[in-house]
Amino acid sequence: MMFSSSVQRFRLIGYAEGISFILLLGIAMPLKYMFDIPLAVTIVGAIHGVLFIIYVLAIMFMHGSNQWWKISHSLLALLASVLPFGPFILDKKILKAHDDSTYSA
Repeated sequence: MMFSSSVQRFRLIGYAEGISFILLLGIAMPLKYMFDIPLAVTIVGAIHGVLFIIYVLAIMFMHGSNQWWKISHSLLALLASVLPFGPFILDKKILKAHDDSTYSA
């Protein structure tokens, strides 16, 4: 079943948060500042804000419920959340490797 593990669910949340951040920076903000359409930032910014909060809560859940998840993983995930493409890099470096090794055993 897809998204049956906490790692898979965290990966999904990370992708959603990362995509919303890219949409905010790459589409909504240019619409606001280049074409004077501030509604784009209002809508996409609100969606991104909610997803960001969910992402931070998911980091806290991962830290509290997974023995392999270290404080360094939490700090890297928080850093990734404020960098464009950060959640995607985190996914490739840490999460996918752990998720794949879990299911290949």
